[in-house]
Amino acid sequence: MNRLSLPVTTFSLYILSVVLLVSSASDSELRCLLEFKKGISYDPLGQVQSWNTSTLSSDTNACLNWRGIICEGGSGNVTGIVLKSLGLGGDLKFHTLAGLKMLKNLSVSGNRFTGRVTPVLGTITTLQHLDLSDNNFYGPIPARMNDLWGLNYLNLSANNFTGGFPSGIRNLQQLKALDLHRNQLRGNIADVLSELRNVESVDFSYNRFYGGLSMGSENISSLANTVRSLNLSHNELNGEFFKSEVIGLLRNLEVLDLGYNRISGELPSLGSLPNLRVLRLGGNQLFGSIPEQLLKSSVPLEELDLSGNGFTGPVLGINSTTLHSLNLSSNGLSGSLPDFVRSCRIMDLSENSISGNISIMQNWETMLQVLDLSSNELSGSIPNLTSQFDSITTLTLRNNSLVGTLPSMLGTYGSLSSVDLSLNRLSGPIPGSFFTSVTLTSLNLSGNNFSGKIPLQSSRASELLAQTPYMRMEYLDLSDNSLTGSLPTDIGDIASLKLLNLARNVLSGQLPNELNKLASLEYLDLSENKFKETIPKNLPSSLNVFNVSYNELSGDVPENLRRFPLSSFRPGNELLNVPGSPRTSVPDSIHSPGKRHNSTGTVRLAIILASVGAAMMIVFVLVAYHRAHLKEFRGRNGFSDHDTGGNVKLGRFGRPSLFKFHRNVEPPPTSLSFSNDHLLTSNSRALSGQAELLTETGEHVLPEGVATSSASMNPSVLDNHPATSGRKSSPDSPLASSPHFIEVSEQPVMLDVYSPDRLAGELFFLDASLAFTAEELSRAPAEVLGRSSHGTLYKATLDSGHFLTVKWLRVGLVKHKKEFSREVKRIGSIRHPCIVPFRAYYWGPREQERLLLADYVRGDSLALHLYETTPRRYSPLSFSQRLKIAMDVARCLLYLHDRGLPHGNLKPTNILLEGPDYNARLTDYGLHRLMTSGGIAEQILNLGALGYCAPELATAVKPVLSFKADVYALGVIIMELLTRRSAGDIISGQSGAVDLTDWVRLCDQEGRRMDCVDRDITHGEETSNAMDELLGVSIRCILPVNERPNIRQVLDDLSSISV
Repeated sequence: MNRLSLPVTTFSLYILSVVLLVSSASDSELRCLLEFKKGISYDPLGQVQSWNTSTLSSDTNACLNWRGIICEGGSGNVTGIVLKSLGLGGDLKFHTLAGLKMLKNLSVSGNRFTGRVTPVLGTITTLQHLDLSDNNFYGPIPARMNDLWGLNYLNLSANNFTGGFPSGIRNLQQLKALDLHRNQLRGNIADVLSELRNVESVDFSYNRFYGGLSMGSENISSLANTVRSLNLSHNELNGEFFKSEVIGLLRNLEVLDLGYNRISGELPSLGSLPNLRVLRLGGNQLFGSIPEQLLKSSVPLEELDLSGNGFTGPVLGINSTTLHSLNLSSNGLSGSLPDFVRSCRIMDLSENSISGNISIMQNWETMLQVLDLSSNELSGSIPNLTSQFDSITTLTLRNNSLVGTLPSMLGTYGSLSSVDLSLNRLSGPIPGSFFTSVTLTSLNLSGNNFSGKIPLQSSRASELLAQTPYMRMEYLDLSDNSLTGSLPTDIGDIASLKLLNLARNVLSGQLPNELNKLASLEYLDLSENKFKETIPKNLPSSLNVFNVSYNELSGDVPENLRRFPLSSFRPGNELLNVPGSPRTSVPDSIHSPGKRHNSTGTVRLAIILASVGAAMMIVFVLVAYHRAHLKEFRGRNGFSDHDTGGNVKLGRFGRPSLFKFHRNVEPPPTSLSFSNDHLLTSNSRALSGQAELLTETGEHVLPEGVATSSASMNPSVLDNHPATSGRKSSPDSPLASSPHFIEVSEQPVMLDVYSPDRLAGELFFLDASLAFTAEELSRAPAEVLGRSSHGTLYKATLDSGHFLTVKWLRVGLVKHKKEFSREVKRIGSIRHPCIVPFRAYYWGPREQERLLLADYVRGDSLALHLYETTPRRYSPLSFSQRLKIAMDVARCLLYLHDRGLPHGNLKPTNILLEGPDYNARLTDYGLHRLMTSGGIAEQILNLGALGYCAPELATAVKPVLSFKADVYALGVIIMELLTRRSAGDIISGQSGAVDLTDWVRLCDQEGRRMDCVDRDITHGEETSNAMDELLGVSIRCILPVNERPNIRQVLDDLSSISV
């Protein structure tokens, strides 16, 4: 009995000790978790409240009840911490997890955690899955991360990690997926790829990796054998595409994304990639013809994006049976549309030079869902397609030369949601099927020749509208057509409408009260029609844009519309009572109804009119006599254009316009986009820069080859007209001779023409927002705003009262007409609230008649706000205003860069500040696309003279304006915002004379940031963290091109600065 009890007792003690050990181990790990919990300082939904000590003593497997904790069955060891997208925040203490000996999965993605990732994380060698993505972690990636030899999934994306990925990543032999996208990592891409072993998915997009892809096969062979998905998009890669020998190794590759880099050269054959399904190469600098095998079934592509490159030649056909999405937009493709398309569902061929008849689409076999052929040179009529369009959702054919009427069944397709046929020459009635569709959300037919009534009142339409209260139409633009009749009352049944634009038609009658039903309406433009009577009351309060100008409305403006500016109601509407505006006086009738005509009054009126006419004739003769003598006097004495007192009268009787000139000696207006009485310049670094300085903003000269009615102007004389101005230094400049500013004593030049037929060229509109003739432009009053390396800038006033800026381009500056036309259409398609849009261009019969027309902005340049000296019209910009301006400019650049267009000429004189909030608006973007190589070289020299030229442009044999060059210029401008010193300043110090960029870098390196920040924003105190961060952004922007961030990264950095 005793012999039997001894083994039993021993066995019981053993079991008890195991249980106690297990319990002890679990409690120890749970206490590690409680320490880890202390780093979670933000838990708005109480997600980790279940982590508490009350469960420790009663339940050895308590972690099973803790949110996000996974334990191993039986042992109780913690194997997983999964806290994804719970809104948590804090500074995690990773060292507290060192005691979790069996931890395999750590996932805290999609939260707000911050802080550095400590090296101790690399000691948890049991980790197999590590996901820290979409947080705010920062700093370098610790090198000990490479000790996690069992790791098969690593995701550090969407954080703020900096530096390079530490060497030694080759130790991670089990790693299958590596995701580092959306950080600030940098390094040579060839070095990083050569380190990878056995990885199947790599995503390094949206970082700062640089270097080329033309590496040898020995450097990538370990990765090439296994990689299936490789995403290196939105970095700083340059050079040519992979070599053919490397391409042959990537036989397992399924997804390759190299978009938005600077990869150049011709695209090699990719026929050796049997598994390639997705190829994205958009936004690079590739050229040549598109390899045919990409459009055939030899490569099983499902998605192909080659947009925003320089591919040329025709696309003969798309024979692939696997290709579903094709984007070839923004290239230089020519020829006609493809003869056949087999299986594409989504096809974008926009912004090319494809011509020919659009009816070739009838040969396509595919069932299209999205088709974009906009901004090409297509002609003909839209064919009556049936099977090809049964599944169409988006149809965009804008900005072509299409004619004829629309097929009646176009609006009947069951999935159609968006149609844009604007800026064509389509005519006839608008099909009523558009207004019976229950799927259509956006319809843009503006800028055509449609006629007839808005088809909302047909019996079928009214019936369906009444039966379909959920009609989805949100955007309706029928502007710039020839529509007649009244605005149907059924318009109120389109309940979800947000935008309604019927401007510039021939609509008439009373505005229907049913407009009140459009509760979601934000944009309403009914201008330039013939609407009469009163404006409906109680229009939706959601309205942000409202315009009824150039109509015949009367009565009082409703109370809820009085918040809109006067331009919403005037000109036009003479009988409309607009509070705060002068009423137009209507003269009494000469004879009253029911009374005999007063012959005495008529005689008196006739005498007065005759006297005025005679006086005007006398003045005209005297003026002509004076001008003739003045011409003779100038011819004898060699004067160019110095006016005498006699010109004052002439200036008041002549009508100024774009083809004849005289001086206006009246005080200059104060609402110009470039100030006339104070024009900015910047000290140059060379004599050539000083010459550009005068022509950049200060010298009022005239277009070359233009004559006046009284004397022939000599262009050479005009171009060498001396500046009559003094120069002043910027505030607190260490170098007193540094000029920033020219106070121009000359008055604005006015232009004058009496023969409208002088504009014998062609006027091309880039959108339908304006409509006027070349004759109207020829007689438009205009005044000089300034001059740049591109030519002279004028403010012109159309007969309608609309203001335009007209840039008269210099002789020999622009490309030939066909290439110019193609490029200006691309630039003219840019639409962004902070970018001043081009509206039209004029191509005259003579070489000196090349004009660009853009919106006129009431606001002065950033240059004027920064460097205006006494007397000041503006208060110094606050730091928050300066930061906002930098962010506005960065957003504009991002918009341009995403569309494959560098600005190319970024400087403070091309940044206008509009309104009381100083909203920044960019001008002069993309003009290098219109210029010859000589013109581009001159623009780059100008940027260099003024201090905004990236070093790689100055040293290149054939410089190409690039996205990174824009980033450099932005960095210089941010420095100007912070220091209020001009980029052209030469600053003296202990290290000798340096320019602005070197001075700021020197101050930063020596810890003297306060010395370089404008005292107007520091108020004599230490710089704030926000100022230091902004200074850091500016310094990163001027790094060498391979280290310089892209504009998206710059915007992210700026957005993270809190004031």
